[in-house]
Amino acid sequence: MMGDISNKAEELVGKAKEVVGDLTNNESLEAKGLAEQAAAKAKQAAEDVKDAAQDATGR
Repeated sequence: MMGDISNKAEELVGKAKEVVGDLTNNESLEAKGLAEQAAAKAKQAAEDVKDAAQDATGR
């Protein structure tokens, strides 16, 4: 659960950077925001797989 919150927070920070970068025409900041969002989503997907595996094995 804590990982879910952490990943969501990281995703939101990335989204904020993307939006600010877009509004200020700062392509570097926008790209960094997109990359942070992608990383957060990948971490969440990995946690979801781990959780599903634990549920399937009853651990």
